[in-house]
Amino acid sequence: MTNINNLLSLTAGYLHDVDLTPLKNAYAFICERHGDQKHASGEPYIQHLVEVASSLAAMKLDLDTVVAGLLHGTLKEEVATLAELEKKFGQDVAHIVDGATRITHVRYNSKLAHQAENIRKLLLAIGADIRVLLVKLADRLQDMLIMDSVDEEIRRHKARETMDLYAPLASRLGIEWLKRELEDLAFKYLFPAEYEDLTRHLESTFEERQAYVTEVINILYDKLKHNRVYPVRIIGRPKHIYSIYKKLVVQKIPLERVYDKVAFRIIVRTVKECYETLGTVHGEWTPVPGRIKDFVSAPKSNNYQSLHTTVAGPHGHFIEIQIRTEEMDKVAQEGVAAHWAYKEGQKISGSDARLFQDLKKLVQTLQDVEDPGEFMESVRGELFEPDVYALTPTGEVRELPRGSTPIDFAYAIHTAVGDTCVGAKVNGQMVQLKQELQSGDIVEILTKKEQHPKRAWLQIVKTSRAKTRIRQWLRREERERSLKLGREICEKELRKYNISIRGLVKGGHLRLLLKDLRCISLDDLMIKVGSGGITIPQLVRSLQPEEFREAEEKRREAEMLERARRAEENRAQTPAKESIDIDGVDDMLVKISQCCRPIPGDNIMGFITTGSGISIHRADCPNLRATDPSRWIDVSWSGALKTTHRTELFIKAENRKSILAEVSGTISSDDADIVELTARTNVENIAEIKVVIEIVDLKQLQILQQHLQQMPEVIEVRRV
Repeated sequence: MTNINNLLSLTAGYLHDVDLTPLKNAYAFICERHGDQKHASGEPYIQHLVEVASSLAAMKLDLDTVVAGLLHGTLKEEVATLAELEKKFGQDVAHIVDGATRITHVRYNSKLAHQAENIRKLLLAIGADIRVLLVKLADRLQDMLIMDSVDEEIRRHKARETMDLYAPLASRLGIEWLKRELEDLAFKYLFPAEYEDLTRHLESTFEERQAYVTEVINILYDKLKHNRVYPVRIIGRPKHIYSIYKKLVVQKIPLERVYDKVAFRIIVRTVKECYETLGTVHGEWTPVPGRIKDFVSAPKSNNYQSLHTTVAGPHGHFIEIQIRTEEMDKVAQEGVAAHWAYKEGQKISGSDARLFQDLKKLVQTLQDVEDPGEFMESVRGELFEPDVYALTPTGEVRELPRGSTPIDFAYAIHTAVGDTCVGAKVNGQMVQLKQELQSGDIVEILTKKEQHPKRAWLQIVKTSRAKTRIRQWLRREERERSLKLGREICEKELRKYNISIRGLVKGGHLRLLLKDLRCISLDDLMIKVGSGGITIPQLVRSLQPEEFREAEEKRREAEMLERARRAEENRAQTPAKESIDIDGVDDMLVKISQCCRPIPGDNIMGFITTGSGISIHRADCPNLRATDPSRWIDVSWSGALKTTHRTELFIKAENRKSILAEVSGTISSDDADIVELTARTNVENIAEIKVVIEIVDLKQLQILQQHLQQMPEVIEVRRV
């Protein structure tokens, strides 16, 4: 029981008079079930579980949460069942473990969809019980501490997920030390060179910074004592590495010009002394305009309270100072764990209730997003680091990212307020809806019942919540419009066969119709018809009764045979017009279609346009297939081909700095010319490249595709 002794001692230190037998039983259970199993880092898996539980105990969480920390791998590794955990350790423990378990047994059609579904399930579990998130955060912290020993691809994926999801969630809970540690660890693996440079610089200037800290603390003690304020303590600590890096990037300055590498915290006894201390600091050193923030009178949504100021301190160096009481400091460091709502007999506070309510609102917002890509974008957008703190007329604070507008503010209050927003007053003055808000602004939203969201709003809002709600309204409106139009089209076509929609349902033919057109319901069918997802020819074919369909097919077959016979007669009479020679037609205008961009070697077909000659398509072109076959004409490539032809490729590859250069080099080495190239990085950090090239024929294209596919970073190459 050596491994468990420290955990038992740590837990007993704050859970007084609580029977720790469940903790001992949980340890015996994981020893039996996990045995000699190894963690991805190579260390014993049981050691990892004990460290996770110890992190939770260090936050002084309730016994069920610590026990769940020990057991959190049992469902993931499939060494126990949910029913078994409920029976042995109770429903609470079992549900925390279940909520914290990643989905590993479900297959999705893409890596992005799998990741999105995992996070969706996690957020749902968080909404039901906040302890799920605390276990996940402790688990992720322990994982990040041993990332040096795992594969680089896994390391980067975990680091990105930590930076985008887990660190912001820790911030939402107000657990500042955990947020800082997760950010620094993720930064280390995402930007190793920058991390190394910053670390080396900070280590080389350690003694200089330490002397400066001592000097500033002594000045603060003297000045405060002179004004009869006696602080509990004054702390000077280095800012965490990632916060320094963010300042370098945002302000575009060299490291030497980041003066406030050290933050000072003054802990006093009362709220009154907080403001007296702020006055003393500003009396000694000049404050930086715009950098004074009062989170005491207007706390953050995670219950954080403190006064912040930045001043030009000794020797002209800018220093950041935070002023708070001991209770405020405890909440700032421990967050939700400072007033743990699940402790025996403890009633949840009003501020904690608001925090949980905000988290549930976050979960609800994200649950409404169906598309995996949009979902992941919304997750990142919702977990922003707030820069703007605006107030309602009643004094409620709304936290927003920089650049937010009154529309963002309206949706932060409630979806209905955002949907019906017609105007806004900021600090009593009417403003445009696109005006950017500033911290301290008092915002009054004007609404009208008849108002609804505008598509143009998507161009000016900043928050994911606003974007998601606007898109939902627009999609709902588009769906209703498509449903109405689709119903009209269906009714019109049905009347041709003396059938009504009601008759179709009563006659039992609807099920067959839906199956034939791959629709899940009558509304789904009408929406697809109204939006163009199902063409009218497709609808007509499916609507025709079987006997009509057979007759129609026979008629079409006879027509095709007649056309073939006439074509054969024409070929016999005029051999020279057996097919259209693209390079040698004199009597007819010929153009290559840009929708499918055929090249020599492709099977092609001509389409006789109205007044524009013949348009050449690939034989399998969807646009050609949607046209009237009676206007198709046989065409072929000429024997002597001297010109180049354009075509487009879509390439997916692992994103790294040199990938575009390597792709371009491969294309050039195969004697193909690049006409146009665009690239973007998707949410999975995969490069998506579209390139228009000029080549001679299909054989050259196939060789080029083969060479691109052989590149180790390339995931997919396909012709558009």
